[in-house]
Amino acid sequence: MMFWTKRVVIGDAERGLVYRNRRFERVLAPGVYRLFALRAQVEVFVHDIRQPDYVGKDADTLVAAMGARVNETFVVADIGTNEVGLVSKYGKLEDVLAPGTRKLYWRGLVPVTVERVAIAADLQVEAGAAKRLRQLGLLAKVAVVLDVPAESAGLVFVDNTLVQVLGAGSYAFWNFQKNVAVETVELRVQSMEVSGQELLTRDKVSLRVNLAASVRVTDPVAARTKVAKYSDYVYRELQYGLRKAVAAKTLDELLGDKATLDAEIFAYVRGRVEALGVEVLGVGVKDVILPGEMRDILNGVVQAEKLAQANVIRRREEANATRSLLNTAKLVEQSPVLMRLKELEALEKVTEKIGQLTVFGGLEGVIKQLVTLK
Repeated sequence: MMFWTKRVVIGDAERGLVYRNRRFERVLAPGVYRLFALRAQVEVFVHDIRQPDYVGKDADTLVAAMGARVNETFVVADIGTNEVGLVSKYGKLEDVLAPGTRKLYWRGLVPVTVERVAIAADLQVEAGAAKRLRQLGLLAKVAVVLDVPAESAGLVFVDNTLVQVLGAGSYAFWNFQKNVAVETVELRVQSMEVSGQELLTRDKVSLRVNLAASVRVTDPVAARTKVAKYSDYVYRELQYGLRKAVAAKTLDELLGDKATLDAEIFAYVRGRVEALGVEVLGVGVKDVILPGEMRDILNGVVQAEKLAQANVIRRREEANATRSLLNTAKLVEQSPVLMRLKELEALEKVTEKIGQLTVFGGLEGVIKQLVTLK
């Protein structure tokens, strides 16, 4: 009789599953058993339930074979196709089950609970669940995380279709069954530089121009969906606008009136990007760089112009001085008193440069003999 029985010992932290002729028969709790094995193949699989996850591959078979009794031995996680399972052990969230998952957890040693969370139509993870998953480092594994800073907009795409526009905040979206992608579009004013553009003016002068512009996104949906990359598009339009405006002007016009050049570029670019949800706030030419030989020519022209202006001013001042001297001579001729005053002025200037002066005949002698104006 002993040859027809099989002795099995199940410890306190173990459970045994009995299979007769490869079909499930029963569950063995802790204890010592003798199983009758006459003319039958009896197998006992002993499981350590300190790790409560059932590791066998026949979970569905066990559920079907045990029927309602399965809940006496296992915690059954049967997650619907539009649900997510949150598995907690000792009250602490430890795992996330994907939609459509069926999994068994041993009862009796480690307390296991399974919370079934419905997936909302917008796929957004409820804030409390997102917080718990983030703390455990599980959120990024099961969801797409979107952190939108201030002065920005968040765009959510599901299966390549835009479904939501979100303001500043932290968000998470379940990444099961559907392809979820997120993007952030900055709404603050941004600076753009167009540097080192080699251009030809209308009079065929080659020069390099540096341009600066300030832009901002006013419609994040249009900026993202109407063009592949709005920043590249705006940059190209600034290039085209600059090229068009410079080609229509001569070098003198460019150097003499930069404000008109800025206004023409601004008007062109604003009209081209407005439909894309992008606003151009300002455009300005920073630098106009000429080749070395052209700079020398312009410097020569400027120098000649300034020299000619200086000659004109000099001649004008000489003419004014001569005219003033003539007027003074006419007044002196008509007034003996004024003549005498001029003589005294001349005497004063002479005596300033003489260290010692000997006078004969008194002051009258000085006046009449030393200085005589004829």
